Amino acid sequence: MPTFIAIGYGDREGYDRTAQSARDAAHAHDAALQAGGALMGIAGPPVQVRNHGARQVETRPGPYLASELPVAGFSVIEAATLEQAIQIASHTPCAVAYGVVEVWPLKGT
Repeated sequence: MPTFIAIGYGDREGYDRTAQSARDAAHAHDAALQAGGALMGIAGPPVQVRNHGARQVETRPGPYLASELPVAGFSVIEAATLEQAIQIASHTPCAVAYGVVEVWPLKGT
C-alpha cells in the first residue's frame, strides 16, 4: 500500500479557538490511526544537517523552511490513494484547529 508523510502546522491560538468537541473528535481520530499502525508524533526542535561533498558534517539548530505556522507534528500513514490520505489528514487536529496539513506521497514504497 502507498505510504504518505503528513506534516501538520498549527499554533496554540488556532487550537484554543476550536470547539472542544471538534478537538476531541480530532484527537480520537489520531488515536484510531495510531491504533491502526500509523506512526505519529509531536514535532520537537529541528536540526539542519549538511555534509557537502561528504567532507564534513555541519549542523545548525532551527528549521530550514519557514512558514507562518510552526510545525506541530508528523505522521506516516498508509492509504490506497492520495485522495484517501487527504481524507485521513483532513480529520487531524492541525487540519480542524485552524492549521494546515501537507500530505507528501513517498515514491518507491
